[in-house]
Amino acid sequence: MEDSMTMIQTYIVPWAIKLVIALAIFIIGKWVARAITSATTKLLSKSGLDEMLVKFLSNLTYTLLLIAVVLAAIDSLGINVTSLLAIVGAAGLAVGLALKDSLSNFAAGVMIIIFRPFKIGDVINAGGSLGVVDEIGMFCTLMHTPDNQRIIMPNSAVINGTIININALGTRRVDLVIGIGYGDNIGTAKDIITKLVEADTRILKDPAFSIGVLELADSSVNLFVRPWVNSADFWAVKTELTENIKVELDEAGITIPYPQQDVHMHQVEKSA
Repeated sequence: MEDSMTMIQTYIVPWAIKLVIALAIFIIGKWVARAITSATTKLLSKSGLDEMLVKFLSNLTYTLLLIAVVLAAIDSLGINVTSLLAIVGAAGLAVGLALKDSLSNFAAGVMIIIFRPFKIGDVINAGGSLGVVDEIGMFCTLMHTPDNQRIIMPNSAVINGTIININALGTRRVDLVIGIGYGDNIGTAKDIITKLVEADTRILKDPAFSIGVLELADSSVNLFVRPWVNSADFWAVKTELTENIKVELDEAGITIPYPQQDVHMHQVEKSA
């Protein structure tokens, strides 16, 4: 009985105390890490840094602080942290190979932050997906589609492909192709479309819009209409202008033909 009490006092009680201390260090340290990260985020935001960079640095800060807390908790248990780090370092190659995709995504995230091909709120087409950028994480980029679906894309998939930043330049050109019949008057059609474009206050005066004959297609004479608008007005102008052109051309008796073929039949007389 005395041996059991001695064992408890000698081994179990000290380890229990160390374990409680380690848990306290972890819990308090985690709370302090969150507080420091929150304060850092607010400070960086007030400094005028880009929101994308602020979020990335905040995530990185929290991760590094959490690692420090875990190491402190382990050290309080009496485990030699230096030896532990040496063991981890020795196994670094195997871990690196196992986590090569994650490391690649982290490096890609750093490249996105440095070169800044887009920022939060931009509409981009990257990795085969179109969406609005919500967040640049340490390993992935978060976006949402126009119909409000979440896209979680690895950073390496973003940076290693072609990135189309749709609204980075502030203005966009609306490209419309309007087909009219071969029997219709091209000048009349151009006058009608020009009046509609000039009447729309959302269409920019500079650069000036252009209109002309694009091609003589199989069933129609195709006109190109290319007005410039602010990026935010692109879809509204495109849809409304297309509808207005259709209505006005119909009222003027100008047809917008659909693909068709004329079949000519020739009767061949039978030889006697």
